[in-house]
Amino acid sequence: MKRFASLLVLLFISLTTFSQSVNHAQLDSFFNALERHHLAIGNIMITSAGKPVYQRSFGKDQTDQTEYRIGSITKVFTAVMIYQLIEAKKLTLDTKLAAYYPELPNADKITIAELLGHRSGLANFTNNTGFDNWKEQPKTHEELLAFIKNQKPDFEPNAKADYNNSNYLLLGYIIEKIYQKPYSDVVTERIIKKLALNQTYYGIKPGFQPGEAISYKYFNNEWKADKAVYLDNFGGAGALISTPADLCKFINAIFAYKLIRQQSVDRMKTMVDGYGMGMFPYGDKQHQGFGHNGKTEGFGSSMQYYPENKLAIAYCTSGEVYPKSNILDHVFKSCFNLPDTVPDFKIRHLNAKLLETYTGTYNGSSGLEVTNTLDQGQLVLSLKGQLFKLDAISEQEFWNTPFGFFFYFDQGGKQLFIEDAGTVYELHKK
Repeated sequence: MKRFASLLVLLFISLTTFSQSVNHAQLDSFFNALERHHLAIGNIMITSAGKPVYQRSFGKDQTDQTEYRIGSITKVFTAVMIYQLIEAKKLTLDTKLAAYYPELPNADKITIAELLGHRSGLANFTNNTGFDNWKEQPKTHEELLAFIKNQKPDFEPNAKADYNNSNYLLLGYIIEKIYQKPYSDVVTERIIKKLALNQTYYGIKPGFQPGEAISYKYFNNEWKADKAVYLDNFGGAGALISTPADLCKFINAIFAYKLIRQQSVDRMKTMVDGYGMGMFPYGDKQHQGFGHNGKTEGFGSSMQYYPENKLAIAYCTSGEVYPKSNILDHVFKSCFNLPDTVPDFKIRHLNAKLLETYTGTYNGSSGLEVTNTLDQGQLVLSLKGQLFKLDAISEQEFWNTPFGFFFYFDQGGKQLFIEDAGTVYELHKK
């Protein structure tokens, strides 16, 4: 009995030690700076062994109850339900798409496994279909299927992996066909109610609903409300709304095998060409994590789990200036006490000799070309005749505050990265 009690004490100490190792002060300082400089709007939750160890909401009236459109994190819910069907022997990884949608290109070759791993080669239903013109309008299943059917496949099934919303839209439709119920009903019954995810639901109504975050874009020194896409068009690929707290509960449940068996979870996190069959890799060699990101018209999200430490991180944003990927990198390092220089976004004055190395013309494969000059000690970037003043926040990183663009110089000024929220452009000096 004494030995058992000692083991319990050791277990408690180990969990407590890890929860205390999350650098709360550094995270608070970082999120205070993001909020103060209008660089992000959102919410983050971190749990250790399922218990909250850090939570923070920041910017524009956010609270820990604010609900966010989570975009492609919906795909993890869809994958879990597909594995539930496989475990119930109502589906197999080798089942062909033709069993449900024989009219689609290569349907007799494409398997459930290839849909899960983004290896189908089917055209993306949001590409080359005038998406910006219909994203706010409801579309029928038939209309969305036609967007896939009427385009030439991008590649032969299983030739490679390439991220594609069509794969999970179809998996969601297959779930509906098997259960003979709408996706919204199935996900509610099979996952949401089972885990008591009380602030997770399927977005079926047009526009933003009470309690749901409004998305914003930063332009000309202020946040401006963005439009709401019609979520039901994304189905199993991106129609869910949730909170970081619910997302932590969800991914903890996956790795505790409360929804699907270990064999299914192992398949989700086995990477081929950088893609799992339901998840993606996170962390580094010493801290291996799994999860999924999400993005949809002004919203960004991330859900990560580190099995060795039983650590979950969930982040949701409805306004992004400082890139989400940078924020999550700093969060990751704070969680594992890794060396890091957390930006405070204070403007620095750099000497002219250093700034001179960043002048000249830069271009990239995207077709973007910019020219940098010095004007009274200020670095100025010219793009298509428009001038952007670059304020230094370190010796290599610059910020245009009116529009929220970030610029990072590498290789002694030979390489320039331009970050516009989640989009990064890589340019090289001519």
